Formats: sequence, structure tokens, C-alpha cells
Amino acid sequence: MAELTDIRESVREKYARTAKAAAEDDCARSQTTEAGCCGAGSGACEPASGTGVFGRALYDEDAGDGAPEAALRASLGCGVPTAVAELHEGDTVLDLGSGAGADVLISARRVGPTGKAIGLDMTDEMLELARLGAADAGVQNVEFLKGYLEDLPLADATVDVIISNCVINLSGDKPRVLREAARVLRPGGRFAVSDVIADPELDEQTRSDVSAWTGCVAGALTEREFRAALELAGLKDIEIRETHRVHEHAGAAIIRARKPARTYS
Repeated sequence: MAELTDIRESVREKYARTAKAAAEDDCARSQTTEAGCCGAGSGACEPASGTGVFGRALYDEDAGDGAPEAALRASLGCGVPTAVAELHEGDTVLDLGSGAGADVLISARRVGPTGKAIGLDMTDEMLELARLGAADAGVQNVEFLKGYLEDLPLADATVDVIISNCVINLSGDKPRVLREAARVLRPGGRFAVSDVIADPELDEQTRSDVSAWTGCVAGALTEREFRAALELAGLKDIEIRETHRVHEHAGAAIIRARKPARTYS
């Protein structure tokens, strides 16, 4: 398997190019050259069908409400986690790998002024685009942080909901990502992400290819592996449901879990 630092740099370069394309209003480039986490631009990750399996196409008018068009265009996700995250007024929401901030801004509107939405990303170009989008939209209950999924810059038990859109698979240490997610969730907190789930028969040659990793297939866990990693992180009530195919050997899925509520004896 590629080294964690090599994986990070490959992912960062791809997402920086996408952010620059979106900032330049080059919709064709951002949606075809880097056609999404599972887009044709990744080479090793051709979508199962030509359109509608990733990125902007997944956000209808209701799902995208609250996000600037530029942020939606820059989306490389495989789902709409805000649609299944059960966001409530006053919640603190953390988006792992928030990119241009579409899901953060949608979340911010749903949790209201007494809540907060936090986006975490490692790519400066995406963070700049996200902050500009928040300012243009006049959304104030947001914060965008630079950092890594494997080492979240947040205190223990400070988040009510964790969302993520086709990003966890990009990490070189997914068990650590899930442990960190569990650490920052409050007791009773919810984990609701969209991500790619690999079929068990995915071959080792593909798994060792860094370009396939940035295309969201090589690093994807199988359903059994994802479930086991969530359990080891201490999360319960795990639900994994495939929504659509994105590759010959992988599908997009909604993954939900919950941190157990604190009990007193």
C-alpha cells in the first residue's frame, strides 16, 4: 500500500486542481477533467453510468438549498449526506473533508443560528473557496479548519453530528479516522456519511495503484471492513446501505452509526 504521505499529496493535488477550476468558473473542466471522486478523470474509476453518480448531479433543488453554485460545482462526492444526517436546531456539525463547503453551508442553514457547522479540509485551495462561498452567502455560523482526518483539531465530545461525502476512503488510515470521529462525537452523537464501498473481489493490483486511490476505489473498504472498523471505534447502531453503483467493483453507500449515550451506574 502507498505511504500515507504519498496518498495525501496525490489527493491534495487533485482537489487543488478542482478548486482552481471551480474558482475560475470553468464548469466543464471541474466536472469532466476531474469528474468527481468516481469520475472518468480518475482513470481507474470509470463511473457505472455516464452521468448522475457523483458531484453536482446528485444535488437537486431541495438538497442543494443553502449552498452557492460554485461550491456545488466543485463537489466530488458520491452522495448527499445532509439528506440523511437528522440535523436539528442547535446541533454542531463536522464535515470531514469539506472541500468547497457545499455540505457545510447546507448544514449551517439547517442547524440555525444556535448551531454551528465546521468544515475540515487539508487543501488550501478548497478552504479558500469555501470561505469565499460562506461570505458571499452571508452565512456566519460556520468555521473552516485546515487539518487531517486522522488527527482532528477538535476537543473530545464537542460535535453532535459528523458528515462526510466520499472522503474517508481517501485516507491511508481509515481505522484511525473513525476512532477520531468517535472521539470528537458527544455521547449519543450521530455519524452519517456517504462513501464508496468496495466489492470483496476488488483486485490487489487496483488496490496498490495510487491513481485508483485518488479515484476513490483503491482505498475503499468493503462493507464488512467498514462495519468492523466502526465497531472497533466504539460506534453502534450501524447501518450501511448502497445507493448506486459508481464502478464495476464499487458502489456508493450511506453509512450511519451512533456513539452510545453516556450511562450512569
